[in-house]
Amino acid sequence: MTTFPEQVSTEAVLTAFIYLVAAVAVILVVLGLGLIDMGLVRRRNVLDTWVQKITAAMIGGASLMLGGYAIWQWQFNQAFGVPNPLFQALQDWWIGGHVTDTPAALLDPKVTPEADVLQIFLIFFITFAMATMALIHTGVVERVKPLPLYVMSFVIGAVLSPLVGYLCWGSVSPLTNRGVHDFDGIFPLYIFAGTWVLVMAWRIGPRLGVFRPHSSGARPVPHHLGFVGAGVLLITFAIPFIAIGSGNLIVGQGFFGISFTESGLGLTIENVFAGLFGGALMGSLIAYRRRGPTWALLGPLTGLVICGTLFDIGNPVKCLLLGLAGPLVGLGTAALLRRLQIDEPKVVPLALGPGIVGALATGFIEWGTRTGGYPGLTGDYALGHATITPWWQLVGVLAAMATAGIPCLVLCLIFEKAGGLRVDETTELVGLDVAHWGMSNFGDDLEPPTIADATSANGRNPAPAEEPQGTA
Repeated sequence: MTTFPEQVSTEAVLTAFIYLVAAVAVILVVLGLGLIDMGLVRRRNVLDTWVQKITAAMIGGASLMLGGYAIWQWQFNQAFGVPNPLFQALQDWWIGGHVTDTPAALLDPKVTPEADVLQIFLIFFITFAMATMALIHTGVVERVKPLPLYVMSFVIGAVLSPLVGYLCWGSVSPLTNRGVHDFDGIFPLYIFAGTWVLVMAWRIGPRLGVFRPHSSGARPVPHHLGFVGAGVLLITFAIPFIAIGSGNLIVGQGFFGISFTESGLGLTIENVFAGLFGGALMGSLIAYRRRGPTWALLGPLTGLVICGTLFDIGNPVKCLLLGLAGPLVGLGTAALLRRLQIDEPKVVPLALGPGIVGALATGFIEWGTRTGGYPGLTGDYALGHATITPWWQLVGVLAAMATAGIPCLVLCLIFEKAGGLRVDETTELVGLDVAHWGMSNFGDDLEPPTIADATSANGRNPAPAEEPQGTA
């Protein structure tokens, strides 16, 4: 059996390991989102929130592993003139494909260079699909039925999330090749997920008691805001590692953006922290002025999102200034949603609004910066042949929003006709933990009998459960 030792050299293994750390770091984002939701949902929905989030993330990741990664690899087959580029990508990169299930040392580097890195990058895409579904779930917690969420997870992971990556993220993707620039997955993660949530939150309706009092007195009550701070810090810890995975690390040449923009590893991480601090400072100012602590807790995330397309090509001053705008954009987006009576105070204000503004702002800030192409190629795929412009950034935004919004609306309408997107009102009042799982996340051996009564109903018109003392 022929082996290729250059595929498993020390440098190759080290590079693959660095990308592995970046891939695993994305799972910390899922954990951070779970902690944020745990802090903001009602006490009686904490357990079901975790179950739905983890299950949706796993389905999204598993479905991408079935063949979604091939959709992203399609762009490279096109650039290198591979016959039947999409079909060949599917043959190579579905879960049982030749490249997917073969050790790197047995793959010819002339055909599959840096095989270990490409296989690890498959995991990076899987975890990104997991984070996408975790973020989408965050926008519809406490009221979405499991089945529609899980079907959407499969469709997003298998087709839609990698399709946005194919269009907007990569050095030879169709839109990157014309000037669209991304770095930290703003288009396939934040803009895509934010658009999906916007449509879904519109169709599913607000939680009981959000915009007008409910006869039962039910209303959204945060369980423990301290968990929100813990979730934000965990995501903050993960982002610098994810930024490494969002670029091209070439031994002996340096670190480049995913579209082979001129960059540097140290500079990129400096930019990450500058954007983070900008969001944190403005978020704290808003929080103290409005006496709203969630802006101090969540403001740093808006700084990271609004600067996500700029991290590889900007500088710390630009990222700090743009990061300061993150909470302001989030605040304006949240106000618009309230005016429209769309109950979505997290994902759209923190991800979609800043993601769109940041992508467009990058088009102006770095207007004319060279991007796209691949080393060694000429003509339409020559390195740096495209330039960043505001209008191509707008095209990328619209493409990502259309890829999310249209399928989401179609799926929502289908499920509305087939049984609904939302749990029934009684289940929402009792709480999803008891209605779906027959138990309370905070239960003990002396739970009131009314909890057991609701449990026996198993979600079929159970009586409202008596809250343990001390519940808000």
